[in-house]
Amino acid sequence: MKSMKKLLLVAILLAVVVVSVGSCSAGWFDFMSGGNSTDTSLDGQEVNLAAAASLKNVFDDKLIPMFEEKYPGVKVTPTYASSGDLQTQIENGLETDVFMSAANKQMNALVDKGIIDNATNLQFLENKVVLIVPADSDSNISSFDDLKNVEGNIAIGDPESVPAGQYAKEVLNNTGIWDDVESKLSLGTDVTAVLNQVAQGSADCGIVYATDAKSTDDVKVICEAPEDALDTPVIYPIAAIKDTNDTDATNAFMDFLQTQEAKDIFVEYGFTLHE
Repeated sequence: MKSMKKLLLVAILLAVVVVSVGSCSAGWFDFMSGGNSTDTSLDGQEVNLAAAASLKNVFDDKLIPMFEEKYPGVKVTPTYASSGDLQTQIENGLETDVFMSAANKQMNALVDKGIIDNATNLQFLENKVVLIVPADSDSNISSFDDLKNVEGNIAIGDPESVPAGQYAKEVLNNTGIWDDVESKLSLGTDVTAVLNQVAQGSADCGIVYATDAKSTDDVKVICEAPEDALDTPVIYPIAAIKDTNDTDATNAFMDFLQTQEAKDIFVEYGFTLHE
């Protein structure tokens, strides 16, 4: 009987040791992997992202793959367009869980319509407005004021729907040259279209975000817009849509974008963090 009790005691002690070692191993794995172990608790959920066209590279290249690696059962489906077009699409029923705009105007319009969960509305990133020319251009343009002398096309986003175009119009108005250049303007449907016009040489120059100019070697930056030429900073707000289908995945995605790891990626792509 004593032998049986001893054997039972030994078995219990061994079980405790195995569980303890297993727990320590898991903790050690998380430590060695930098805390980047995957989370399968959201398997089968989806996040539908509506984001300004100027965010396409950073999301497609880095942030979406990083998030999907962390949550391998979650699918992020992005839609990119001008913020004005996205606003209209969302109002007309585009399936969206997270909206990231290139200006507050479009975000505020959706807030006013009760579409945005305003408790999640965050002033997140900033960008710069820059004047660009084709990389091989021998143009004498050195400032926005020189646009008065341009004989060809000047590409900007359509100010009616594209935030980059709205900012461009502000700069041209506030530097006093709008009337001189209005007839030369070639309006793009989003900032990527403007970038492509200049990169391909169909426009002599263009006005885009600094992050767009940084994304290609086919253009070069002449100068940044003077700070006093913009009525407001170029702010990128982000928010969740009310009544999303997969709330847990949406919350996880929003939280992920606010981690230091994700913020560093935004900075790598030329954005600055709004303080």
